[in-house]
Amino acid sequence: MKVNTKGALFASLILSALFLGGCDRLLVLDPKGPQAEVQANDTMLLIYLMSGIVLVVFALLVFMLVKYRASKQSPDYEPPHIHGHWLVEAICIGIPVLIVIFLSFRTVESNYSVESAPEEYIEEEPLVIYASSSDWKWHFSYPEQGIETVNYLFIPANRNIEFKLYSFGPITSFWIPQLGGQKYAMADMVTTLHLAADVEGEFWGRNANFAGRGTAEQTFDVTALSHEEFDEWVEDIHATAEPLTEEKFEELLEPGHLGKSTYTGTHLEFSPAPEHNHGNSDSEDTDHDEHAHTEQK
Repeated sequence: MKVNTKGALFASLILSALFLGGCDRLLVLDPKGPQAEVQANDTMLLIYLMSGIVLVVFALLVFMLVKYRASKQSPDYEPPHIHGHWLVEAICIGIPVLIVIFLSFRTVESNYSVESAPEEYIEEEPLVIYASSSDWKWHFSYPEQGIETVNYLFIPANRNIEFKLYSFGPITSFWIPQLGGQKYAMADMVTTLHLAADVEGEFWGRNANFAGRGTAEQTFDVTALSHEEFDEWVEDIHATAEPLTEEKFEELLEPGHLGKSTYTGTHLEFSPAPEHNHGNSDSEDTDHDEHAHTEQK
């Protein structure tokens, strides 16, 4: 059976265009916060840069195939020996070196930018939220507001949000694609992530690290409100929600999937975050002083 290769290729291209035409825009390329915008710009920069490199390589390939293709020369023909050319060698070595240097500086600059608090909101005190994971859910503690939510998150727009991340189980990765990059949440330590939403709206977050059979459903909703609406939401929670007890929190930690829930108080009151400093110089100095005091006795 003879297969029409050109026809099959053309049909596959048409089908790809039809199916992909209905896809939503990639969330990582639709930033709604300063950290995400830096990462989206870097992603597009890499796409353009790598596309240019690929086009140059293919253009050189076509040039070589055409210029040095088989000819009708006699079988005993020997092409002239060509010595190296300093300009060609300088271009072949210099351009990759310049690209690596440029990407190195851009990477350091971007990493510093996304790891720091957003410059637009650096003057304002950040809202601290403890985001902890368990199998397979997310717990969001607001110590200043005295409330806790499960599997959903409300934040004020146009304000720096300082997330304190840790895990009650395996390593997870906290990720809100439209607000910034992912960061690991681990047991026995706390990592910090700064994010902010430039606009009000609803976003989507998830665990981006495999953590067992329930990983795919370990997601949460994010809603950015105005400052006034956020304060009203906090007041409404205190007026309607039940308090979070230690017994109830132990139930929430049981492996499984849960819906959204809200409580007054936080689990930090009876189960503090693991914010101890490993190898802290102050503790070492204290131990040294205690040891010296013991020797004097």
